[in-house]
Amino acid sequence: MQQSTASNASDLKNNNTMIPLILFVCLGIVILIIFEVRARKQNNSEQSELPITNSEASDNRNEDDGCCGEHLVCERETLLQTNAEVIYYDDEELDALIGIPAENYTQEQYQMIREVFDTLKASDVPGWVRSIQLRNIQLPLDIREEALLIVVERRKA
Repeated sequence: MQQSTASNASDLKNNNTMIPLILFVCLGIVILIIFEVRARKQNNSEQSELPITNSEASDNRNEDDGCCGEHLVCERETLLQTNAEVIYYDDEELDALIGIPAENYTQEQYQMIREVFDTLKASDVPGWVRSIQLRNIQLPLDIREEALLIVVERRKA
């Protein structure tokens, strides 16, 4: 009977040392899972921010709003151009202003920009501003502010 009691006591002692070991292994597994989930989320968010090609965008683009829906922020609204293609809005005459600081424009040069800007549809303003930026043409402050106001209003709509 004493052997049985001693055997039970050693089994109990072995079980008591096994519990912390099992808990430690479980904790390690949980931490590993947490890090794996975070890494996957980070990879997914990085991939969703990558731009798509122009052919993919044109396939997915909704003609009404002009947004392809493939980006976190619509690139048509951000005034950022993902490709270097310059699109002219019947404003080739503005190329004469390339590299000239806006504060150095003559009244005639200012009027050229103003005339083009005033004839644009609101939906064309973001693309026109991108075109102007790519062509290294500076907008006068008042026209730039009007253009940004139109872009912000279109985002809200």
